[in-house]
Amino acid sequence: MIHIVFQEADVAALQKSFDLDEAMRGDIVEIKDDFAVGPIVDIYNPEAVETRKQWWREILAGGDYDGLVDDGHVDDQKTVRNLVEKLKNDEQEIVWIWAAQNKHDVSGYYWLISQLKDFQGRIFLLYLNNLPFINEKGSIFYPENLFSIPPREFIKAKKLARPVTLSEFEIDPDEWIRLQNENKGVRILEGGKKLVQYDYNFYDNHLMKFISSDWQKASRLIHTFLNKAAYKTGDAFLLWRLKGMIDAGELDMQGEKKNMKDFEVKMKSAQATIAE
Repeated sequence: MIHIVFQEADVAALQKSFDLDEAMRGDIVEIKDDFAVGPIVDIYNPEAVETRKQWWREILAGGDYDGLVDDGHVDDQKTVRNLVEKLKNDEQEIVWIWAAQNKHDVSGYYWLISQLKDFQGRIFLLYLNNLPFINEKGSIFYPENLFSIPPREFIKAKKLARPVTLSEFEIDPDEWIRLQNENKGVRILEGGKKLVQYDYNFYDNHLMKFISSDWQKASRLIHTFLNKAAYKTGDAFLLWRLKGMIDAGELDMQGEKKNMKDFEVKMKSAQATIAE
């Protein structure tokens, strides 16, 4: 059995559940790219793959994750090639795709599924869509991320496993093509498996809600945003957008515009006066 997840924290969470149920034990494969942001036009073409890598280089340049694109940390194309090879070599092998109700997992699922169409009947989906679970305090909650589920709850979650249908292998890749053709940079989960798209500046106004007339570290601003904002994304993307807002003259800055702990931001003086 091979388990596929879409976030690093999901790996450890799922791994812990194996100790409670040996029947679930298997290899865990992580799709590491965040397909909820960035260019996806003609995404399976080698040139488009390189275009996306270059986009990530620009996003991460001069920040906390500078150089990550080229250090071998992320190579999802190789990951899928290895996965397909395993499925071809062992006809008894099956795959469980785990996805919680968030744009990151669903975007990753859409990117992945068409590449596994030759193995229909051996690919299973466990989609935690508006399903209640019990947290460590014994309260019912609806997890937005796989890693927030206690290990014992994975035992219940495995009952959700169902084969990806022939219809899904046809319709879901078409939906991904539709999203590619829209050529936008931000994907948001509207419900179920429905993604809607916006321009790259989608998060800018949401970031502005947490910027005041007082200086605050970019790291603190991003941390607050990730804890309180209705719509969230990765801190590297937010740092890139914040730097872009500074370059556009929308914010005041002091310090070195590099890592998120290296500089502070506040509203422009005119903005602060209007806000007051």
